[in-house]
Amino acid sequence: MLPSLRRRSAATSVAAVAVATAVGVCLAVGSASAGTLSGSLYRDPSSAVVRWAAANPGDSRTAVIRDKIASQPQARWFANFNPSTVQSEVSGFIGAANAAQQIPVLSVYEITNRDCGGASAGGAPDLNQYQTWVSNFARGLGNQTVVIILETDSLALLTCLNSSEINARNQAITTATQTIKSANPNAKVYLDGGHSTWNSAGETANRLRAAGVQYADGFFTNVSNFNSTSGEANFGRAVISALAGMGIPGKRQVIDTSRNGGASGDWCGDDNTDRRIGMYPTTNTGDSNIDAYLWVKPPGEADGCRYTAGSFQPDLAYSLANGAPNPPTTAPPTTAPPTTTPPTTAPPTTPPPTTAPPTTTPPPTGNGCFASVSVNQWSGGFTASVTVTAGSADINGWTVTITLPGGATVTSAWNAQASGTSGTVRFTNVSYNGHVGARQSTNFGFQGTGTGPGATATCAAG
Repeated sequence: MLPSLRRRSAATSVAAVAVATAVGVCLAVGSASAGTLSGSLYRDPSSAVVRWAAANPGDSRTAVIRDKIASQPQARWFANFNPSTVQSEVSGFIGAANAAQQIPVLSVYEITNRDCGGASAGGAPDLNQYQTWVSNFARGLGNQTVVIILETDSLALLTCLNSSEINARNQAITTATQTIKSANPNAKVYLDGGHSTWNSAGETANRLRAAGVQYADGFFTNVSNFNSTSGEANFGRAVISALAGMGIPGKRQVIDTSRNGGASGDWCGDDNTDRRIGMYPTTNTGDSNIDAYLWVKPPGEADGCRYTAGSFQPDLAYSLANGAPNPPTTAPPTTAPPTTTPPTTAPPTTPPPTTAPPTTTPPPTGNGCFASVSVNQWSGGFTASVTVTAGSADINGWTVTITLPGGATVTSAWNAQASGTSGTVRFTNVSYNGHVGARQSTNFGFQGTGTGPGATATCAAG
């Protein structure tokens, strides 16, 4: 991990996968730019801080840690490269949250070359295997509202990547976003916005656009830093304005307030006793640009200086919580309770839909497959993300044919083999994504020069 003031302060290591608690934070269902959030977050009874508090009832620090940290919603990190088991791990976590009628927050931390080899180095061995892991992850998400913090530092920290590697990472994050959204249209996905004392707002907006923020709900900042909430909010407004100027309006911000209630300064929090937990998690932010204040970095987990990155340390937790105000005993209502019971208008004769209508044509009713194309265009080039959906029966192998506009050329592809580079180009599956279950989907993508293709493509099974 780089000891720099612009650097995020606390990378979460693979050892920190199991961390999340949640009460009283609201987030919503809707389209990528809807923004209204409601519901309570899931409190994980097996998080590191909850387990420590339960195992140490006689410790003099326990009451403070239990009441001010273990009681609060925090993100559960998914940071192990475990493609064969991640679906069941996610499904179990989601199932428990759904049973409690609460919303889980998941932090995905698996991108190849994670943390540029710093204290939290790791991630998928390559981007093809990353997409396999993401696809398996997404299959466990169910269909209820979930919040996804997608790849901390993946866009703000690019110093170890060359231009080709940056393009490949952008494509991978775009595809991951679309894979998650395709698997669960109610997922709220936020991309890495760094923080207010790192890259400029304009540069951050450029990086978000290149990584497909138009397919996401917005971006997160201050994971796992100590910058003030007001500073992050001002930075977020500048990023949102820059994105709108690029033709990407309606994006919103999530701010990590887990450790920004005290001093800022040096990037590492392991030895700093001036830090405090910040605002308790809530979506009652009072700011139309900010969806929520969340605790993404679990308070009490080390940054990798004095202790192993991601390990829970009770002295750090106590230092953050001691002297901080007590949390609210109940979540404040977002609207005043009704004073009368009868409605002022007649109820609808049919219930409203609970999910947004699909934006693409439904898959075929018979055998075969269907392909839809989404293009991220910029001056002189584009990336295209393609979703392949099976019909009413499983398919074993697929070929997608796309006609490019005149002058356009394919320069690279991922999760598919390309035949041809201009005109009519055929993309066939690779070994790990040829089998697609009935009504299920897989994704591939490609980058090119010139103008990207339209939304239509033909798909043949087999």
